[in-house]
Amino acid sequence: MTTLYESAYAKINLTLDILCKREDGFHDLETIMQTLSLCDDVEIDVQTGKEWTLWCDKEDVPCDSRNLAWKAAELFEQHSGRNLGGVAIRIKKRIPSQAGMGGGSSDAAAVLRMLNRYCGHLFSEMELADLGGRIGSDVPFCVAGGTCMCEGRGERLRRLPAMPECTILVCKPEFGVSTPALYRTIDEKEILRRPDNAAMEQALKAKDLASIARGVWNVFDPVVSEVHPEMNEIRDVMQQCGALGQQMTGSGSAFFGVMPDAQSAERAAEQLRRRYSCIFICKPV
Repeated sequence: MTTLYESAYAKINLTLDILCKREDGFHDLETIMQTLSLCDDVEIDVQTGKEWTLWCDKEDVPCDSRNLAWKAAELFEQHSGRNLGGVAIRIKKRIPSQAGMGGGSSDAAAVLRMLNRYCGHLFSEMELADLGGRIGSDVPFCVAGGTCMCEGRGERLRRLPAMPECTILVCKPEFGVSTPALYRTIDEKEILRRPDNAAMEQALKAKDLASIARGVWNVFDPVVSEVHPEMNEIRDVMQQCGALGQQMTGSGSAFFGVMPDAQSAERAAEQLRRRYSCIFICKPV
């Protein structure tokens, strides 16, 4: 038996734009994603000689073949032609669920990276990302990590210059958001403001943190904020504490602020903890 270890990093969407609904029911999008230092810990025992198992320290996470990490191990075994000889997966969760931070996708990506390394790097990074796209739209980016433009359903990746070092504060309110319902809602609305992805790319190339922060925008944010005024309260606290820019990530409900320094992030976190328990101070990775 061999035990493998990997960190599964959270993601945020610096920008997110929905272009159109496709004939297959999915949506074409353009989004610039960034991984954060917040992570789950994932371990895998391979060649256990036993039935497959999955354990997680969070009760609301499925511990069977519904889990994306389990699906990733199955998919890798099928496409690699390698017999893993029994698998035991253990996940210690830190990334909150229903947050738009790619928690399940990141766990799946970590499994793919581990098994690929164990089998002698059978797949290139992009091949592994393509494989991950069969599990979920965010998995390809979570395989690659860093800073990327993601297009199509999210499976087409183009690596961008790394985000400059900074402090990012994340607040996850108690409510969750149904992603399918959110897409149905936005299909019925006119999108009045879209992110300027070209300007964001230029800001990343220039390592201009102020311009990066000003450019964060997610077309889902106004839709969710209209229904959940808590989002505006979080926004206000971050702004009052000096955030350079703030925005919801993914389909929510986590909200992030690009803070000028760690001290400002701590001040904002202290205020937000009076109402919200799920607060993280992170760095881009």
